[in-house]
Amino acid sequence: MTKTLTANTHAQLRNIWAELSLEGQISGFKRLSALEAGKFFAQLDAREQAKIILNLPMSERQLWIRVLNPDDAADLIQATDPSERQALLAMLDQTTRNEVIALLTYAEDVAGGLMNPRYIAVRPDMRVDEAISYIRRRAREAIENVYYIYVLDSEQHLLGVASMRDLFCSQPQQEVKDIMRAQPVTVSEHIDQEEISLIFASHNFLALPVVDSQGCMKGVVTAGDIVDVVEEEATEDIQKMGGTEALDAPYLQIRLVQMIKKRAGWLTILFVGEMLTANTMQLYENEIAKAVILALFLPLIISSGGNAGSQASTLVIRAMALGEVKLRDWWRVIRRECAVGIALGCILASVSLVRVLLWQAAFKTYGAHSVLIAITVACAVIGVVLWGTLIGSFLPFVLRKAGLDPASASAPFVATLVDVTGIVIYFNVASTILKGTLL
Repeated sequence: MTKTLTANTHAQLRNIWAELSLEGQISGFKRLSALEAGKFFAQLDAREQAKIILNLPMSERQLWIRVLNPDDAADLIQATDPSERQALLAMLDQTTRNEVIALLTYAEDVAGGLMNPRYIAVRPDMRVDEAISYIRRRAREAIENVYYIYVLDSEQHLLGVASMRDLFCSQPQQEVKDIMRAQPVTVSEHIDQEEISLIFASHNFLALPVVDSQGCMKGVVTAGDIVDVVEEEATEDIQKMGGTEALDAPYLQIRLVQMIKKRAGWLTILFVGEMLTANTMQLYENEIAKAVILALFLPLIISSGGNAGSQASTLVIRAMALGEVKLRDWWRVIRRECAVGIALGCILASVSLVRVLLWQAAFKTYGAHSVLIAITVACAVIGVVLWGTLIGSFLPFVLRKAGLDPASASAPFVATLVDVTGIVIYFNVASTILKGTLL
């Protein structure tokens, strides 16, 4: 509580927010001045905003939910328990309530769920000076960002877009239709948020208009909205690539039971997969009995394949997420990774070859057939690394083709898969090279 008492600005409270109990957070928020509280509240995500509002007296809840734009209010309501939502909706004015209800009909991860339905629109026959005067009046209202001016006809079809610079650099008597940019880049109301982020990245827009199937404008998605989306998507992919389900909340806010559930599923699958490693080794117990020395190199070889596969899957998944690689590029990727796998395998094989020969020269560890053992290990490393690289690069394409998230081809999953097949490759190479000597 001492920390709460010393937090007199929104910046100070933000620094200690995660360390405070719920009571301390609410107490600290109430201690801020109206201006500081407003700044702090605007910086919080929807989940934190909802937590504050639901722990304020009923008389104060309406004040804070009404300062939000419709898209932010919709996010806040979605972050609350369904039993609380009707009460929060009732606190909004009728216009905002209708806008929020319309936004709640969309999925959270599509343009319709991200967009702000409030924007500035002008008629095509409006003069520039009239448009500027109109924009000045509208900007005093609840318009979050005035980046672009949208030109609509009487049926709300999007005809074009003009920036504020376009207006200020034009003659006052010119009509808006003469300075607007026709056929602007738009996004469908049902387009996925990842695709929107790629459009922003490729065009460097500050905002994008959202339209329906008839070309009627529904709202705008801003670059600020997409910053949060990119962070969310990257976080989700990283969590999946780590071999866990995506978390639905910040790490420290996930309940212990939920955390266990999120991680137990994949961990169990991977554990069962690793059991196949023991079963596979049983198939080669005769070879191991004849040449126990082969078992010494088994962890080295299969881990090399797993590491190479994890590298390949991580690179391909990220390239897919950034739009650098499409489904049609699978053959180009496989050919490229085949060359990379051979090169990496040869590098690691050289290291293993030198290591075995040096140890034999120094300690006489591997006996009379040390050269054949060194060649066996080197050839097995090349085969396993190549196989791991191919599996790691190809699996994301298989998942994407099946309509699944490529990030599910996590590094632990690829490593487990390569472990099992790596044993088969290793002992088949050993059987071929060491036949008639150790085997």
